[in-house]
Amino acid sequence: MSAVVTRIRAARRAVTRITLLPLLLRAGIFLTALAGLLLAFPVEVLLGQLLVAPVVALLPAVGPRRIWPTVVALLTVGGWALAIDGYDRPVALWRLLAVAAALYLSHTLCALVAVLPSDAVVDPALVLRWLLRAVAVLLGAAVLGVLLVELAGLGGEQGLQVGTVAGLVVAVLVTVLLGWLLRRR
Repeated sequence: MSAVVTRIRAARRAVTRITLLPLLLRAGIFLTALAGLLLAFPVEVLLGQLLVAPVVALLPAVGPRRIWPTVVALLTVGGWALAIDGYDRPVALWRLLAVAAALYLSHTLCALVAVLPSDAVVDPALVLRWLLRAVAVLLGAAVLGVLLVELAGLGGEQGLQVGTVAGLVVAVLVTVLLGWLLRRR
């Protein structure tokens, strides 16, 4: 029983010591995870369970170092696949880009919050640089994604195959570039 009491006291102490910026970052995790879930899942699935999506989106905000960011990302991708395959929702480019952006922002905010203590005094410039870098990645990925979608639409069925191969080539090139940059350090 004393272990439970100790954990409760530690949680209470952590909540009372939390500073504004880590709290705002956790709110950002919650909002981006919720946006991803709401955009990915079909409306028919969400209507019956109005509180499930907010509770699930709250999990990575509370435990960014645990398994919850991965669980929410997998649920979001599963909701997208369910909407496309199970409910015959057409793939809209804006929705695809929005879900991808929500997944990436949730992931990168979880990475930042995971290394920050909840009572840390953080320079806002650090968070601004982090978010600007994330926005640059999102813009680059969106432009590249739109170009690949347009490339896929050029040749009908053959264009889809060319777009898939081009996407794989880009993924391999980015992996090679990141590996080279890591070794260069």
